[in-house]
Amino acid sequence: MKTQNDKKLDNPVWFSLLETHQNFAMNSGNIKFYPPDYCPFGGFEKGDAIAKSIDKYAAMVDKFFIVGEKPEFSNLLTINKELVCLQMIVYNPIDILVNDRIIQLTDEHIDALYALVNLVQPGYFKKKTALLGNYYGIFKNNKLVAVSGERMQMNDFIEVSAVVTHPNHTGKGYAKQLVAHTVNEIFNQNKIPYLHVIEDNSTAITLYQKLGFTIRQKISFWYITR
Repeated sequence: MKTQNDKKLDNPVWFSLLETHQNFAMNSGNIKFYPPDYCPFGGFEKGDAIAKSIDKYAAMVDKFFIVGEKPEFSNLLTINKELVCLQMIVYNPIDILVNDRIIQLTDEHIDALYALVNLVQPGYFKKKTALLGNYYGIFKNNKLVAVSGERMQMNDFIEVSAVVTHPNHTGKGYAKQLVAHTVNEIFNQNKIPYLHVIEDNSTAITLYQKLGFTIRQKISFWYITR
């Protein structure tokens, strides 16, 4: 199910905000940003100077990420870190046994979703991030213990994101089941799932590879602060 539009994945924020998520786009010349209360990500196309546009966004949020090529920026800002991720993609539905009940999360679950993701992966997930796509969870004793969902979206691709399990509930196969469920729901939308994972997260990478994901490329998330 490979597509000639795979090249858009080289610039996932830009094309998500150009296509499916265009209603979220904060446009400023050759750079596009998600609103910081949804997702503090930006992406740009090479061309005109973008430093002033980045400064303007930085006035609204003290830390954010530019995804893809290294941006030019003013002396008002600092590149705190380059987070190198593997961008992984899967082209076929995942056929595994799902033993636990998976439910689609709704508005009533946003607080629990936000708390769980930020417990395990602090800093990326905002309360409105859940409005960017569908999120799914597994509950035990009426408590949300594992989640997975959709973040950036293009015409042909949807990013699997927020694959998180509470530290007290790891090793039970919840992440595997949730990723498979999320992937298959994306295929049901006639789109192709992909994801980003820090390049040294060998446990997650091994899980994704076992589920059928392959490494497409390395991609940088430039962590910028003011």
